[in-house]
Amino acid sequence: MSMIHIYTGDGRGKSPAALGRAVQAAASGEQVVIIQFLKGKGLEDSEFVRRMEPDIKLFRFEKSDENYEELTEEKKAEESMNIRNGLNFANKVLSTGECNLLILDEVLGLVEKGIIDVEDLKSLLAQRGDTDIILTGISLNDEVCILADEVSKIETLKFKAFPVAEEI
Repeated sequence: MSMIHIYTGDGRGKSPAALGRAVQAAASGEQVVIIQFLKGKGLEDSEFVRRMEPDIKLFRFEKSDENYEELTEEKKAEESMNIRNGLNFANKVLSTGECNLLILDEVLGLVEKGIIDVEDLKSLLAQRGDTDIILTGISLNDEVCILADEVSKIETLKFKAFPVAEEI
């Protein structure tokens, strides 16, 4: 039975937690696909992630390295199309059973920003078959929350930046 996991909250560590799960799955011989949204460059150019292929495959469909909110309306429309291509790819991955674990990194931000709606997400999740899915994002609404089997809320209780040279 496949599971839907959500990592949410305003704390740091949601994407690294999902990546940790990806490494665990790959170490167990499973295939993992990660699709990143709203991440700028994200992990796409990471030599580390490339070394993990073919067990862990990473995809990013957005073309801009800039933050989505900072884009012009024209660029936002273009990126929304690219994001939809990413979701269509996720649908294909699920319908073909290409992986055991699919991570949709920052997909909850797509719902929050109105790029997709909860029905789009429900339709995608309905295709999961035996594939486990991890969704990440800062905000989580009740409609999305009830879709999950497990929700982990990550919050920062204390954050102290590294000291500058004169403080040491």
